[in-house]
Amino acid sequence: MASFTLPPIHDNADGGWGPSSSNIPEQFKFKDIPYAPYSKSDKLGRFADWNDTTGDTRQTAVGLPSTRDARGPGRSRRDGAQAFGSGTASAFAYFHVEDEASFSLVDNKAAPPRRGGGFIRGRATGRGGGSFVNRGVAQRGGRGFNNRGGAQRGGRKGWRDWEKTNRTRESSVAISPQWTMLEEIEFHRLAKLKLEVDEPEDIDTYGRVSAYDKSYDRITTKTERPLQLVDRIKYNTTTSDDPIIQQLVSKNVANVYTTDAILSVLMCAPRSVNPWDIVILREGNNLYFDKRDGGPFDTVTVNENASDPPQDPAPPNPNNPAEKTAVPEPPSINSATSLSLEATYINQNFGFQSVQENIAADFAHPNPFYGPEETEPLASCGYRYRVFDLGVTEDEDVKICIRTEVDAYVPGPGNPQEGHGLVTIRALNEFDPRAQGAGGAPDWRSKLDSQRGAVVATEMKNNSCKLAKWTVQSVLAGAELMKIGYISRGNPKDNTRHVILSTASMRPTDFAAQLNVSLANGWGIVRTITDLCMKMPEGKYVLIKDPNKSVIRLYAVPMTAFTTEDEDGEGYEGDEPESAA
Repeated sequence: MASFTLPPIHDNADGGWGPSSSNIPEQFKFKDIPYAPYSKSDKLGRFADWNDTTGDTRQTAVGLPSTRDARGPGRSRRDGAQAFGSGTASAFAYFHVEDEASFSLVDNKAAPPRRGGGFIRGRATGRGGGSFVNRGVAQRGGRGFNNRGGAQRGGRKGWRDWEKTNRTRESSVAISPQWTMLEEIEFHRLAKLKLEVDEPEDIDTYGRVSAYDKSYDRITTKTERPLQLVDRIKYNTTTSDDPIIQQLVSKNVANVYTTDAILSVLMCAPRSVNPWDIVILREGNNLYFDKRDGGPFDTVTVNENASDPPQDPAPPNPNNPAEKTAVPEPPSINSATSLSLEATYINQNFGFQSVQENIAADFAHPNPFYGPEETEPLASCGYRYRVFDLGVTEDEDVKICIRTEVDAYVPGPGNPQEGHGLVTIRALNEFDPRAQGAGGAPDWRSKLDSQRGAVVATEMKNNSCKLAKWTVQSVLAGAELMKIGYISRGNPKDNTRHVILSTASMRPTDFAAQLNVSLANGWGIVRTITDLCMKMPEGKYVLIKDPNKSVIRLYAVPMTAFTTEDEDGEGYEGDEPESAA
C-alpha cells in the first residue's frame, strides 16, 4: 500500500527567519557569496539590470557598478539610491571587454558640422525667428513668400495644407425660404444609436436574374478584358411610384416603405461627405422614403472620403465682369462630376457584361416596370420585397418594407427565388493615379496581383461610404456574395475606354465586419428618423445632408415641392442654393 513520508524539516537553531547557515550543504558552491544589499527604490524580482545605461556600455559588468559615471541631465538616480548590486562582487558578472576587443568601426566618416540653424526633415531654421521649408513658405511666425509670389501669414499648418484651397460644396437641392427647419442632428449623435433587428420576412419576388460568368473571377492584370458597352434596360423607380409597393400598402404589410438604395444612404449617413437629400412623404400612418429624379442617388461617387477628393471647377463670379463674359472651359475628365458619370457608366456595363444571359432563372413574377410596349432587352435584375420589424413604439409596431435588388446568381444547389446563390455586382474604377483627387492610390496594374491588400486598403479609405452602402444593400437583399470588379482606363487621359483588371468575391457580412459597418447602428438611425417623422403631421418633408458640415436637417416642404406642379419654383433644381443654417 502506498505511503507518504514527510521530508525532514531543518530548524534554524541560530534564530531568525530563513535557513540556518549551519544547515547549508558544503557542496553548495555559492555558500561564501555575501548578501548583496539593495535600496528601496530598486525593483525586486530580477538579479540583473539589463536596461542600465548609466555607465560606459563597453565596460559595464552586469550586476557591477560602472567604471565611470556618464549620467547626463535628467538621468541621475534618486538621491541616496544605490546601484543594483553595487559594492559587492557577483557570481553573474560578465565583462564585455574581451568581446569588444575584436570590434572595428567600418564607417569612420566625421559628421558634418552644424552652423547656424539646424536642418531637420526639410525644415531649415534660421536666425531671424522664422523657419523656411523647401518651397520658401514661412510656416512658423514671420512672413514669407512662396514660389508663386504670394505672401502667407499665420501659424503652423499640417502637411501641404498651405496649398489646399478652401472647398465649399453646394447643397444637393436648393433650400427655399418657405421651408421650415424642424430638426438638426449631428453625425456624432447618430453614431451612438443602436438597434438589433431580426431576420426579415420575404413578401414576394419579381424579375429575372442571369447566371454569373465565373470566368471573370480568373481575370488578372496580364489577362485583362476590355469593358464593353452593353445596351440593356434597368429601372431605378422611386418608392412611391412602385406599383408593387402600392399594392402592399393596400394590404397594410408595413407602415414604412423604401428601397435599398435609399435606405443604405440613411444607414451609412455618418460616413457621407457629399451632400444628399431624401424626400419623406407622410400619408396617414404610412411613411414613404423617396428620391428625386436626377438626384445624387442616380450616380456613383468617386473618392468621396479621400483626404483631397476630386472637385469641380468653381463657378464664375457674377460680380466679376471678366469671369462673367469669359468662355467656360470644357470640364476636366478628372473633375468630380465627370468621374461620377464615368463610375456610373462602368458599374452598369460591368454588371451587364459579367453575366451569362443564356442561363437565367425567373422569379415568381415578371419585372413590374417592364411594360408590354417595351422592346429593348432587360438587364439581369431581381427584386425581393422584404419586411423588417423595427419593434414597438407608442403601442404601434413599426415595420419597414424594402424593395431590394440582386444582379445575378451562382448556379448550384438551391432555388434563387428562395435566396440561394444570389449575387450583387459592383465595380471600382481607377482614373489617373497622378491626378488631383486620386487619394494616393497605387498603380493597379503593378499592385493588384502582387499587393492586392494595399489596393483594397486604399479603396476602403477613399471610398468608405460607397463600399459601406454597397455592403448594406447586399445584406438587405440577402445576397450570398458580392462581386467587385477593378476597372481602369486604357489610357489615363481617355475616359471612354476601360479594361477589367480583376474581380474580387466576398461575403457581405464578412466584408461589413472588415469595413467596420455596424448594421445595428444603421437600424438605430432608421428607427430614430422614423420616430421623428411619425410625430409630424401629414405632409411632405425632406431630409438634407449639409454640404459642408456633418449634420442632417429635416425640413417641412409644400406638397408641390419636387414635382412638375411646383409653379412657384420652390426647391427646384435651378434655384441657387441658400444657407441651411
